[in-house]
Amino acid sequence: MGAFVIAAVVLMPLMAVIWIAFHPSDNIWPHLLATTLPRYLATTAWLAFGVAALAGAVGTGAAWLVTMYRFPGSRALEWLLLLPLAIPAYVGAYALVDFFEYAGPVQTLMRGIFGWQSARDYWVPEIRSLGSAIIVLAAALSPYVFLMARAAFREQSGSVYETARALGAGPFARFFRVGLPLARPAIAAGTAIVMMETVSDYGTVNYFSVQTLTTGIFSTWLEGGNAGGAAQIASVVLVVVFLLVGLEKTSRGRARFHSGARHPRPISQIQLVGWQGLLATLLCAVPFLIGFVLPVSVMGYHALGEPDQWLAPGLLIALKNTLVVAGSAAVLTVLAALFMVYGVRMTGRKLPRMILPLTTLGYAAPGAVLGIGILIPLAGLDNIVADAIEAMTGRDVGLLLTGSAFAIVLAYMVRFFAIAQGAADAAMGRVAPSLPMAARSLGQTLGGTLRRVYVPLIRSSVGTALLLVFVDCVKELPATLLLRPFNYNTLATRVFEKASLEHLEEASPAALLVISVSLLAVILMARSENAADLT
Repeated sequence: MGAFVIAAVVLMPLMAVIWIAFHPSDNIWPHLLATTLPRYLATTAWLAFGVAALAGAVGTGAAWLVTMYRFPGSRALEWLLLLPLAIPAYVGAYALVDFFEYAGPVQTLMRGIFGWQSARDYWVPEIRSLGSAIIVLAAALSPYVFLMARAAFREQSGSVYETARALGAGPFARFFRVGLPLARPAIAAGTAIVMMETVSDYGTVNYFSVQTLTTGIFSTWLEGGNAGGAAQIASVVLVVVFLLVGLEKTSRGRARFHSGARHPRPISQIQLVGWQGLLATLLCAVPFLIGFVLPVSVMGYHALGEPDQWLAPGLLIALKNTLVVAGSAAVLTVLAALFMVYGVRMTGRKLPRMILPLTTLGYAAPGAVLGIGILIPLAGLDNIVADAIEAMTGRDVGLLLTGSAFAIVLAYMVRFFAIAQGAADAAMGRVAPSLPMAARSLGQTLGGTLRRVYVPLIRSSVGTALLLVFVDCVKELPATLLLRPFNYNTLATRVFEKASLEHLEEASPAALLVISVSLLAVILMARSENAADLT
């Protein structure tokens, strides 16, 4: 029964969006089709495919270089290339604009060197543009492709490449004719994640004034006051995301490769010297510099320039709110995932096993979509509860659900339940079935078996899932913007508000706090991977 309740909570926002889209109070679907929707779709498509192409090329190329070759800094770059994961894309957008805009250091230096007096004397590309959004998002998301491609390259047998070299295949031939086809399913999976994250982004595209489906949801609902129209755009986003998920699964299903040896020969890295080694170092360093060093340097410069901003009352309140909602959501999400996965494993019924994969759909839904699917039904329930309490007690308690952080926590749980569920399922799958069977035969209840057998054995995986969910909650922006109560800020919304007003010096401390928290998960991920490599 518990599994059905959890599945219903996770799927409820998606079903609500579809229901509202088909039963709007004011149907503007014809107007959307005739005016803004085609533009939103076209821009979203250009953005998604542009980011996917750039992130796929950068992530795959860097993974190939650090796996197949040794060059100056290659060992350090293996984990440095993961650090852009700690940078929210919207923070990278603020840093890029601040660095390259007219008053920024680059153009100021150009005017000083060449004696130019104003912008009319020279030309630079438009900073707030679709191209800049593609660069920023690709820099922030390419580590997803890098991680999966590197794992795929490492699992391949070195004898395959030795045979290719013996047959006269050069470096490019080995990559395009051997390495890339074998790693294509992993690369496709990473690229699909990049595209889904791109479609759901709001902070970056809003700052660059790029009109996508997600910005259309915000403008239609918050500016136009039409929740039904926003739900209709959100339903289009859901269709796009589910198509991406289907394409990714189709790609993996049609391309499977297996090693012929039980213990494949490890890949022998080739030493690159001279200009080739320096070129490889430069190619791998550029994504790290753009995706991590630039945002941290710009935000650090502004934060150090006005140190009193670290003591701003709004920052401390935003930090407290972030810790409360993200911590609560992380704990509740992991506990719910453990309960559901354990219950499904202990039951012999097919229906709960069929429901389990459905609970991962929340991760594919953008935060803006979940905001609509949660806020509108929850507001209706909130009013019913408040009216009932007032009728019974004569006291107006206000909105208990939408007037507090409850809606934010619920959105985080739905959005990131797949992370906790996947970690719990994988960890429990590694526990030998004989151990819980022995515990049950010794008189342990189901709860006792979970507490005394499973939890001690999967403690590390549960801790990792807890941290990863917490970090994703800290960085989540669209759902928080839509669901937060009046005058309620988290670190992410404070960064967005201050940067939108061009007050980057006030946004920098909050941005650095978000980055610092996110770095914990990235460092933990790197350490766990290194430990796996040693074993």
